[in-house]
Amino acid sequence: MWNVYSRWRDGVKGERSRRLILGLRGISTAVDIQGDGPAILFVHGFPMDRTLWHHQMAAMRGWRRIAPDLRGMGLTEVADRYSMAEYADDMASLMDALGASQAIVCGLSMGGYVAFEILRRHRKRVRALILSNTRAGADSVEGRANRDAMIDTVRVDGPAAVAETLIPKLLGPSSLEAMPKVVGHLRTMISNTPAAGVIGALEAMRDRSDSTELCKKIDVPTLVIAGANDQIVSPAEAGEMADLIPGAQFAIIPEAGHLAPLEQPIACNRVIGEFVESLR
Repeated sequence: MWNVYSRWRDGVKGERSRRLILGLRGISTAVDIQGDGPAILFVHGFPMDRTLWHHQMAAMRGWRRIAPDLRGMGLTEVADRYSMAEYADDMASLMDALGASQAIVCGLSMGGYVAFEILRRHRKRVRALILSNTRAGADSVEGRANRDAMIDTVRVDGPAAVAETLIPKLLGPSSLEAMPKVVGHLRTMISNTPAAGVIGALEAMRDRSDSTELCKKIDVPTLVIAGANDQIVSPAEAGEMADLIPGAQFAIIPEAGHLAPLEQPIACNRVIGEFVESLR
């Protein structure tokens, strides 16, 4: 591991936040860190970057908030291999580099798939789980075909074409109409993602394991978050997943689509904050 770049800057209410570029598993990896205390690891969705979590990074005072870019996304280097196992091992390596023996793992959408894989491969590193706008099941035959079609689109037209297809599905109707800054932020995140990273993530999601049976064996505190207007993972589907997880808490965020923490940060921060504070 090596520290290629490090910068301190003023954070919220006197906290300092730090951006690191670390060499992890042979890949130059970007991560934002804010605050001190027990660790919360925020894992973003597809095809986004760590800035998805900027509201949560600002709000969760009293915790060490860690938000990396996954391989091939944001400022993290493009890699040769992509799979949920690779992402999970990257996150474990990041925790090692930061001296975090455990973390509350908070994953959104594809980040939830990564969280499941961290639980499989690195169980002792997971203090608790927050599963936001994600599902336990593997892709259906139709879902796999849709991944392949999107891969073809990226190869021909680039990530910007994916942005125009995905944004109306990722955001709830009210967000699309009333939140132009959120729409712009999302378009920038997706369009700036390297094509190789988008394709690698699509392949990793297409080929991921089913986590339905794993849900029944989860033995850490778990919070499941759903968006009331999520077009990709309905509140009903998210609730069914929560029912499989022993003792899981379940929250539906009003007026939110698939990106609840970005669309409705105040409501999401309240739910996440109450959950993490219950773990102290």
